[in-house]
Formats: sequence, C-alpha cells, structure tokens
Amino acid sequence: MSGVAVQARLEQRGVELEVTLAHGEVLAVLGPNGAGKSTLLQLIAGLLRPDAGRIAVDDTVLTDTATGTFLPTHARGVAMLSQQAMLFPHLSVLANVGYAPRCRGMPRRAANASARHWLDAVDAGDLADRKPAQLSGGQAQRVALARALAAEPRLLLLDEPLAALDVTAAPAMRRLMRDVLRTAGRTAIVVTHDLLDALTVADQVVVIDRGRVVESGPVREVLSTPRSDFAARIAGVNLVPGVLGAQGTLRTAWGTEISGISTVAPGDGAVALFRPAAVAVHLTPPHASPRNVLAVQIAEVDMHGSTVRVRGTEQPDGSAGLAADITAAALADLDLQIGQTVFFVVKTQEVALHPALDTHG
Repeated sequence: MSGVAVQARLEQRGVELEVTLAHGEVLAVLGPNGAGKSTLLQLIAGLLRPDAGRIAVDDTVLTDTATGTFLPTHARGVAMLSQQAMLFPHLSVLANVGYAPRCRGMPRRAANASARHWLDAVDAGDLADRKPAQLSGGQAQRVALARALAAEPRLLLLDEPLAALDVTAAPAMRRLMRDVLRTAGRTAIVVTHDLLDALTVADQVVVIDRGRVVESGPVREVLSTPRSDFAARIAGVNLVPGVLGAQGTLRTAWGTEISGISTVAPGDGAVALFRPAAVAVHLTPPHASPRNVLAVQIAEVDMHGSTVRVRGTEQPDGSAGLAADITAAALADLDLQIGQTVFFVVKTQEVALHPALDTHG
C-alpha cells in the first residue's frame, strides 16, 4: 500500500495504535499529554520496538514482529524534527544541512549545493555561514527543517515543532511548514497541541487518547463535528454524550435530556454539539419549550478573546464542563461567582446531534 500503515502494540506504555496515511498527505496527531502521540512517532522512527505489530512506509516494511523485521533508524528513510533544533554546535549552518547528503555518499560540492537549495527553500539562505549559537529559536527551527528535508526522507515526522518558539516566530514557521509540505506533496506526520497547526498544514487528523486512536478523518470534518471530548475542547465546542431516545432527544447517562437537529436513529449512541456562543446564561430557569435548559455549577470565569468564557464543573462522566461565551456587560449584570449554580440555555436549532464514536472500531 502506498503511504504509511501503522499497527502496533506497546504494552509497557499501554499503547495500541492503528494509523494509515496516503502517500503525499499530511497527518496531524492531536491528544492530551501522555496519550501516546510521541510514542507513535518513535515507533515509526525505529526508536521503539513494538511488542506486536507491523509498520510500513510506501512499499518498505520497517517493522514486522511476525517476521522479525526491524530496520535500524538510519535505514528507514524517515526524518524527525522535534521541539529543539538539535543542530551540531561545532558545524556551520551549511554543514549541518549538508550532513545527511554527505552521509549518503554525496561529494562535498554537491552536498553543499543541496544544502543551499534547502536553506533557500526555508528562507534561510543568508544563515549558511553562521554557527547554531548565533541563531534565534525561529532561525534554528528553519535550519532544522532544511536539514530534515535535505535527507530526502520518504516520511517526515514533526514532534511539536513550534512548541518552543515564541509567539512572533511561530506564525512564520507555520506558514513555512504549510508551503514546504503542501506544495511539495510530502508525506508527513505532525504531532501538535495547536488547532492552527492542524488547520494550516494537515489533510487528515487522528485524535489519540489513553494509547488508542479515538477519532480520525479529514481535518475540517473532525474539528467541525468532533466525537471525542478532547477534539471538542480543541475545536472550542461543547460536547455531551448520550443515547438518542424515541422522541429524538439525547438522554445522558445521568438523566439529562437535550433536544437538537438529529440524523441519529433512536437507540443509538450520540453526542450533542453546540458552540459556547450559542449559550445564554440565566440565574433562574426560563420556561421556553424550544430551548434546552441545563443546570451548571460555575468552575471558571475568564476572558476569551473579546468575550467572557463561563465554564461549568466537569460533567458527571468526567468530560469537560460546558462553556458559555457572554459579554462583559452580561457578566456585570449577572454578577456571577465561582461555585454558583446557573442555567445554560441553548435553542434546539443550535444543537446538532451526531452519531457517537465507535469505540470498537
């Protein structure tokens, strides 16, 4: 199969992952800390051996526990870029980028030409004669990306490549990654916590939680109609899980009922999705039939852009508390306090009911 295919189990870390990616696509990997995102990259790069599984890139099998196949890291045709640039401090920028071509046996002159090509590609050609200590964080990451590309990898792995950059350097590096990955049609996997990274550079996304892939699909589809708690939080929407009742309303495990626009069959698992901006906050429950009224205990009140984000305590199943976005004037009128019980009100037409995750798939 052309592309990337991973099926691997690592018992010590409680990880069992199945991921596929077509040739020339970029995959964003999202998930909470400790979920297994970096473990996925380490398994592909050959830094970890799975207890069981098979990993292939294009037509090359990198790991197969059934046949005893395990290619060493340097023979996999995979390049990895992490949060830290990790450039060789004693070499110039040009020599750093030319290192991989030289290791492949390329003559020095040709390796230098290749290095200059990739430095120009990441808009760092003027840095060729500098040493790493003379670079800013953003410049070092550009050079590290050029070095990874100079290795001509079949697969590029990027582990939180923007996490260590300041807010001024990150946008430029993100645009650069988009241009390099998308225009060249490179196959890449990007681990990130940032929604913008996924939206900007990726075609597909997987969400990993507790060592399992809990959600996958095209980026905009997953982030516009998330099915997992983490994806809902990163997409900025409220998610309430339950089962669709005979009357077309979602009923939670703790007895709350929510009505909305549904394409789910009665009796099936479902999730209710609605945006914080669609939620009104009341001190007493209003009596209006086309609306959902949810009692919420306030856990946080914070500025969120130009609005105020009011978030409730965790839902009874442990998932993220519901959120409402209100104006500063509304906050002053309501005089909200942490620990206070209020009522989140959302119109039926503002709630979308979607099929729940197939946790066995």
